[in-house]
Amino acid sequence: MRDNEVKENKKARCIMVQGTMSDSGKSVLCGALCRIFAQDGLKVAPFKSQNMALNSYITKDGLEMGRAQVMQAEAAGIEPDARMNPVLLKPSSDTGSQIIVLGRVRGQMDAMEYHQYKEALIPEIMEAYNTLAEENDIMVIEGAGSPAEINLADKDIVNMGFARLVDAPVLLVGDIDRGGVFAQLYGTVELIDTEDRSRIKGLVINKFRGDEEILRPGLDMMEEKTGIPVLGVIPMMDVDLDDEDSLAPRLTRINAESPLDIAVIRLPRLSNFTDFNSLDQMSLSAVRYVNKAEELGSPDLIIIPGTKSTTGDLLWLRQNGLESAILKCASCGCPVLGVCGGYQMLGETLHDPDGNEGDVPELKGMGLLPVHTTFTADKTRTRVKGKVVVGPSEDSFEHLDGIEIDGYEIHMGETRVEGAPFSKLDNGKEDGCIKGNVFGTYLHGLFDTGELAEGIIRWLCGRKGIDPTDLHVIPRAEYAQTQYDKLADYVRKSLDIQKLYDIIGIEQQGSHGKGQE
Repeated sequence: MRDNEVKENKKARCIMVQGTMSDSGKSVLCGALCRIFAQDGLKVAPFKSQNMALNSYITKDGLEMGRAQVMQAEAAGIEPDARMNPVLLKPSSDTGSQIIVLGRVRGQMDAMEYHQYKEALIPEIMEAYNTLAEENDIMVIEGAGSPAEINLADKDIVNMGFARLVDAPVLLVGDIDRGGVFAQLYGTVELIDTEDRSRIKGLVINKFRGDEEILRPGLDMMEEKTGIPVLGVIPMMDVDLDDEDSLAPRLTRINAESPLDIAVIRLPRLSNFTDFNSLDQMSLSAVRYVNKAEELGSPDLIIIPGTKSTTGDLLWLRQNGLESAILKCASCGCPVLGVCGGYQMLGETLHDPDGNEGDVPELKGMGLLPVHTTFTADKTRTRVKGKVVVGPSEDSFEHLDGIEIDGYEIHMGETRVEGAPFSKLDNGKEDGCIKGNVFGTYLHGLFDTGELAEGIIRWLCGRKGIDPTDLHVIPRAEYAQTQYDKLADYVRKSLDIQKLYDIIGIEQQGSHGKGQE
């Protein structure tokens, strides 16, 4: 890796955030820095050379990228761009992933195959970085996992390996909420080599609860032992942001304390669970996640979400008893919504003649919708708009008719529908299916505008005899902007921002002033 000669762009300054482990707070801190720099009048863009996540997004030009960089781009006030996440790995099994490069599927590889291949991606990664850097003042770069994964260091393209390519100064973040934060930070610093260690310009402790003065002796000792300053201690923040992956705390919630109980099935290969955050932000509803039949109970709405492995997760539902529990609830009138892979599961048959999903060529679906899916190697990636359409025979959903929707499709395979569609799209196509109290759609992000979310919550209130007068709906985009401002406020108060600007090499002019070189 050190011998790779790649032309380095000199226009934009940069800062890189690495962590002592996954979920240490790298993504959130990068989002905060994007917001802070944007507030201070700088043009800023996020970047992560390689991301592994099942939560993805389709850009306006039909390219796929990880949602963490989407969040960071929104915080920076710019349009998400697949160049911000040039390599996305979407796990399809415990040992293999779909490889997406610059928004397009490159292929399927097992872990060792990809480990040997990934250095070949460096020219494309650097082209993405350099073109973004030419358009911005600062690049905020996120690492992955930990730089102390010494078994991977020789072929690293996302932590210190990438920091070398762009000569990035590094902040190292540790998670105190998990315990052992001083060992995390010190151990990480000690396990990397001298050259890489010199790149670490500041330590950050994240997710702290309590009086910071209690930490002071430890902070002083950490600075003494490592020779690296502690830039700040970030408290456990009351900020609601889209989560990146399966470590998200919201996925552990199994109880809903709200008038309306919405149960999302926590599939093993669950993807794009951020689709349902808008439903969780409303005062009359709460979303919980279920992975056992005994946890399902009698919810007001069941959602089967997207998945990277439709047939595998359907077999999992079947084997652990959740399929039977869902079918029982549906037969008693409980509404069931399937999104993307969940929609495919609700159908009558799933065909996979070429083994694109695995080694099951044909599988019976749940039989709740008159649809048949055939998996192919082609991947649909597109943003769409349309309207919900409800025919006279589906009067249980009649009040949803005409609601405008705005979302995106990311799926493998084609579905033949033999019943009423869920929506008609502006491109002239139909999407999804409705039958009785069951409906399905391929559209991710369908609740983000708030209109469909409000319609469904009002409908559920009517079914349950709840007065929806106090229901207040905030579109996701508007809500997210308030959260990014809160995030920036927390981090401004917690970090030495002047020292951060010094590390980057830009002069700060006031807390919200224009930085200049």
